[in-house]
Amino acid sequence: MTDSTMIDGFLVTDEKDASRYTLTRDGALVSVLDYRDDGTTIALTRAFTTPTFRGHGYAACVVKGAVDDIESRGDRKVDPVCWYVAEWFEQNPEHQGLLRRR
Repeated sequence: MTDSTMIDGFLVTDEKDASRYTLTRDGALVSVLDYRDDGTTIALTRAFTTPTFRGHGYAACVVKGAVDDIESRGDRKVDPVCWYVAEWFEQNPEHQGLLRRR
C-alpha cells in the first residue's frame, strides 16, 4: 500500500510495504528515506539521494514530506537514526516535539 502527496512539483510517497518514503519527479526516483515502524515510533534510518540529483536539497524535501505525513497522523514519535535526519530536526526546531524522548 502507498500514500502520496505533492510538494513543490515532487511526489512524496510512503511505500509502506517497502518501509520507505520516496521522492520522485516525472517518474524518476530522486531521493529515498528508509524507516522502521514499531507501532509507536518510526525510526528514520537512512536518507539517500540518487547521485545525479545530489546537491539540490532533495533529501531535505523527502524528510520534510515524511515528517509532515507522520505529524498529520499524530500517532507516532520519530527516532532520527540517520545523521542527516538528526541534522534536519536541529535545523527545523518547530518539529522537535515529534521526536521520541530518551
